[in-house]
Amino acid sequence: MFCRHLGVAGIVMMMVSMSVAIAADNDASFMGVSDIFKNMDMHGFVEARGGYRLRKDPYEKDMSVMEGRFQLDLSSYNDWADFKYKGDFWGDWVTEQGDYDTRELWMFTRPTDFMDVKIGRQILTWGTGDLLFLNDLFPKDWQSFLIGRDTEYLKAPSDAAKFSFFSDIANVDFVYTPQFDSDRYITGEYISYWNDTLGRRAGRDAIVHSDKPDRFFTDDEFATRVYKNINNYEVALYGYWGYWKSPGGQTPTGKAAFPKLDVYGASVRGQIGKGIGNAEIAYYKSKDDTAGDDPRVNNSEMRYLVGYTQEIGKDFNAGVQYYIEQMLDYGDYKDNQPPSANDRDEFRHVVTLRLTQLLMNQNLTLSMFTFYSPSDEDAYLRPNVQYKATDNLLLEAGANVFFGDHPHTFFAQFENNTSIYTAVRYSF
Repeated sequence: MFCRHLGVAGIVMMMVSMSVAIAADNDASFMGVSDIFKNMDMHGFVEARGGYRLRKDPYEKDMSVMEGRFQLDLSSYNDWADFKYKGDFWGDWVTEQGDYDTRELWMFTRPTDFMDVKIGRQILTWGTGDLLFLNDLFPKDWQSFLIGRDTEYLKAPSDAAKFSFFSDIANVDFVYTPQFDSDRYITGEYISYWNDTLGRRAGRDAIVHSDKPDRFFTDDEFATRVYKNINNYEVALYGYWGYWKSPGGQTPTGKAAFPKLDVYGASVRGQIGKGIGNAEIAYYKSKDDTAGDDPRVNNSEMRYLVGYTQEIGKDFNAGVQYYIEQMLDYGDYKDNQPPSANDRDEFRHVVTLRLTQLLMNQNLTLSMFTFYSPSDEDAYLRPNVQYKATDNLLLEAGANVFFGDHPHTFFAQFENNTSIYTAVRYSF
């Protein structure tokens, strides 16, 4: 499926048109398409990755991930713009098909000293959380993250235009996405999950179908960040106007839905003692259920995060975070839940711990990331080992371990997806 999954062709045309205009405005020497590739750099990798479940899952294959992947990364620059293409081709033995994904295809230019423009398919991120996202409402690939693909694939691409403005007062980023970019969420194709309708775990027997907003320039998204460095602390304000990124509701026909969502937040990050501390807050306004009395739509929420990271030994780093989700209008939520529903708690607490040790002249990386929810009584562990055998060859092994007391809670629902994986990557 080339140029998956949005209208990349239209964006490319927009990039080329803008390139011509910028070149003309700057009196640059525009030579056509060949000028774009004048200073071309090429990189990429080939990779084999395989993983198996450690528990028997009646709704999924024993293979959690099994694929051969080729990535091509091309970049070019000239006097008036930079260009980037990154695409992945892979053969997937879980789905028994080949696939393709354009991860990046953008043009970057600086028309003035106080403004940057980046247009096309790009990976976008902001906020202070480590694998916890409050004000980062750009798409994530949760399937890749949970089956054992490289962590870089957690960030899914956006088809967007990003404008950055710089001043002594504050800096501003503004992102416009003309067609809603959802998360690549859990559907049952790779990972089994808790299905409320069936009252049990499900997977390939109950693929999630959705009614996703997909009209260009109507079902669009806006995101902005205003940030400034104050006494070596980065302070930021955020805004988002769009939709719940993963399904946040259900249609009357039973399809997964993406209700409208506004998010307003703030963060601060800077040095505390010998380490780096951060705090972040976000208000999620569920516009299709402002009263909290519609059981088919997510309630509004408050989200809170504090974190701290420090080097505690030679090449040994530790980071801890405390995260809270607070459901608003909780009484209305409880009053309107069907009798058989598994009610959510008003407050969901999550603690994370990241440990990273570099050895053998930093060629060997040992890491462990742990999510633990004392309110849900479940956890998710991500041990990983990477060894850089040569400048080009990387060997990797890791695991995704889920457990919990209640099968409907967030991490415990994936218990049967506990798996180990290995990978070999050759970069060029």
